[in-house]
Order: sequence, then structure tokens, then C-alpha cells
Amino acid sequence: MRRLSWASFVISTLLLAGCAVGPNYKRPQVAVPRQWTVAAARGIAPTPIEKEDWWSSFQDPELNSLVERSAKQNLDLQLALERVQEARASRGVARSGYFPSIDGAAAATRNRQRIIVPAGPQKSAVIVPVEYNNFQGGFAASWELDVFGGIRRSVQAATADMIAAEENRRDVLVILLGDVGRMYAQLRGFQRRLEIANKNIKTQQDTLDLTSARAKAGLATELDVSRAAAQLESTKAVVPTLLSGIDVSIHRLSVLLGEEPDALRSELEKTNPIPSAGPEVDVGLPSELLKRRPDIRRSEAQLAAATARIGEAKADLFPRFVLTGTAGRQATQLHDLTLSAGNFFSAGPGISLPLFTGGRIRSNIAVQTSRQREAVIGYQSTVLNALEEVENALVSYSQEQERRDRLNDAVAHSQLAVDLATEQYKAGLVDFLSVLDAQRDLYANEDQLVQSQTSVTTNLVGLYRALGGGWNLGRTVATSKSTP
Repeated sequence: MRRLSWASFVISTLLLAGCAVGPNYKRPQVAVPRQWTVAAARGIAPTPIEKEDWWSSFQDPELNSLVERSAKQNLDLQLALERVQEARASRGVARSGYFPSIDGAAAATRNRQRIIVPAGPQKSAVIVPVEYNNFQGGFAASWELDVFGGIRRSVQAATADMIAAEENRRDVLVILLGDVGRMYAQLRGFQRRLEIANKNIKTQQDTLDLTSARAKAGLATELDVSRAAAQLESTKAVVPTLLSGIDVSIHRLSVLLGEEPDALRSELEKTNPIPSAGPEVDVGLPSELLKRRPDIRRSEAQLAAATARIGEAKADLFPRFVLTGTAGRQATQLHDLTLSAGNFFSAGPGISLPLFTGGRIRSNIAVQTSRQREAVIGYQSTVLNALEEVENALVSYSQEQERRDRLNDAVAHSQLAVDLATEQYKAGLVDFLSVLDAQRDLYANEDQLVQSQTSVTTNLVGLYRALGGGWNLGRTVATSKSTP
């Protein structure tokens, strides 16, 4: 009859274990447009994104090298990877609740006590001291049956936390690669602007020398000389700012690669063209962002974890069923301890039910419910912000290309104006101020053109980043680091 009751208890417990209290996770509905709302952007194709290594489209070997090294050496990425390992270990801690807990113990004691020994007929009892050894060894086991799913909800929450950590690492990688591409483009832009400044300084110096010679010959005035000198010094004043921009860019790129700030100077100080991508960029559809952007995936995983923790909190309202048992052997001599069946054991089920907790359990349920609602709002906000970033990046990239083309035409006209003004000045047809104005306009337009070319590239990098491109590279890096 006792065996029958034990069997019925175990069977009924296992049947109850099929349910888990608390809500099951469902992805919240977020309104996503079917197409991008901005007008058809120049250089944009609404075709699905197939290429993740966006940096290769610039066809710049130096940029490719910087990206690959940053993915292996960046300290922020290594920190994010360690957090993934931490989340995996925490999930292992949660999963341990599925299994029994078994402890072993052994003890050896020397005992001394006094006992009363009868001394014989008509004699009083005698107190005799006795010493003896006590050797004891045994095992204790306990197993909580997950009847109402509290442990399962805990494992679900830990699994979602692990996924969130992995998506966070991917998000760090997307941001990192975007920063590398942006800083590299800015570096090349500063170097190109320095070249243009030096070229204009040389031209303006030649103009100043020519004007000084003409003034000595009585063909120009000291006012012309002063104007030429002022324009030359004004252009020279730009050089320190450009040199500072070059240094700052090199320092930032070095740190992004996990090296000291000046480590890449010898590698990057040689001037190269500003990288430019191909004619069209695939952007896909807005609905693809839910799968592509790691920050959205991270937010969804955090929502799943918050949902599971509601069930974990609700499980505290219900009884806990625990199977416990102990077994062991004790003897006064060490050689009497054997591996055979022990001389003491105990086994049986235990039930605990919270009767009064001062509202702690229900308050905890309310806390977890509020956190879940916060996670829902956070997920919706993340999706909307992602859509906004892509829309803004599409507009910026398209409009900056238009600006670049206009400036390119302006530079061509300015160069022609400088040539004509110089020839007419030498022929005495125009005053010297026309030459200075033409040179000033040429330098300003050339400098703005380079800045626009840099902005086109950085805006394109920003578009790739907004689309969540490039994090598949991190999967290979993370796997290679986590595999012994």
C-alpha cells in the first residue's frame, strides 16, 4: 500500500509538471510600413540585402584591414563577448535546478563521556570515564520537482538573457565597424583638405610674390600686396585645424583597434583617396529590420526574459514539492565502514507552502509585471527609432550626393574664373581684387567639395549601420575566441 501511494504521488506530480504558471511570450505587434516613406533616394535599391561585409564595397584594402583587425582586437567587443560567456554560465546555473542535488559528508570524532557503572551488591555505583571513536560517512540528496514551472520559467529567462547578451555583442560590433568606417573616411577627408590647402597656399604665395614684384615696378599698389598677404595668412591658419583633425582621427582609429593612440601613425599618415562605394546600395524593406538590427533583437530577447520572470514570480504562490533522502554508515572502528548498504537511511517527499509573507510574493509579481510592460514599450521604441535612423540616413545620403555634384560644378567654374581673372589682371583689364576673390572662391569650393565627398561616405556608412549590416562578421570572431 505504501509503494502504491509513492507511485501515485510521483505520477500525479509528473502530470502536474506539464504546466507552467505565468504568461507565454508573444512578440508584440508593431506597425511597420511596407515601404520606406522617403522618396526614392539616389543610389538606393529596394532589393533584399545579401552582402554583409559592406566595407568591401569601398574597395579600399586599408579599410578592409582596419575592419578585420578591429573585430579581433577591440576591447569593447571583447568586453561584450565576456558578458555573453557570463550569460551562458548564468543559464547553466538556472538549468541546474532541473537535477537532484547530492552532497557527501564524512566525519571522524574522538568522544569522551562518563557513565555510571554498578559496583556490585550493597555498593554504590561508580562513575567511569569512557573514550571511543565515531566514524560516519553518508550522502544527502534533494530534488525539487518543478510542478508549477518556476524552474522552467527561470531557465527561459536565463536563456533570453543569454540571447540578449549575444545580440548586444552584435550591436557593439555594428557600432564598432561603423565608427571605423566613419573615422577612416574623416581621416582621408582631412588629408585631402590639407592637400588642397597646401596647394592654395602655394598659389597664393606665387600671387603674393608676383604682386610684390609688380608693386616694386609701379604696376601694383601696396594695398594689393597687403590683400594678397592677408589672404595667404588666412589660408595658412586653416592648416593647424586640419593637422589636429588628422591626429585625432589616427588616435581614435588606433584605440578602436585596441592599440595605443599613436600606434597607426606610420600606417595611416600617407594620404589616400576618400573611399567611395558602388553606384547602388541594397536597403531591403522596413520589415527586414526586425530580423537584421541586433538592437531590436536584443530588445525582444529582454522582453522575453521579462515575460518569463512573471511566471517565475507567480510560482512562489504555489506549493514546492521536494524529494529528500539520506543514507550512510557509522562505526566505532574505521575498518567497520564498508561500501555495503548503510546502517541508516531516510527518504520521503516534502511539501512547503507559503502561508504568510507580508505581501512579498504578490509585490514581486507586480514588479515583474511592470518590468515586462516597460520591456514592451522599450521594444516598440527601439523599432521606431530604428525606422527613423534608416529614413534619416536615406535622406542624408541622397541629398549629400546632390550637394557634392553641385559643388563639383562650382569647383570647375571657380577654376575657370581664377584662370580668366589672372590672365586679365596681367593684361591690365581687371583689378587685383578680382583675382583675390576668384582664388578665395576656388579654395572655398574645393574645401567644401572635399567635405561633401567625406560626408557622402560617412552618410553611406551611417546607412549601413542603420540597416544593421556587418554583424555576421562577429559570429566568426566570437566562435574562434570561445572555442578552446
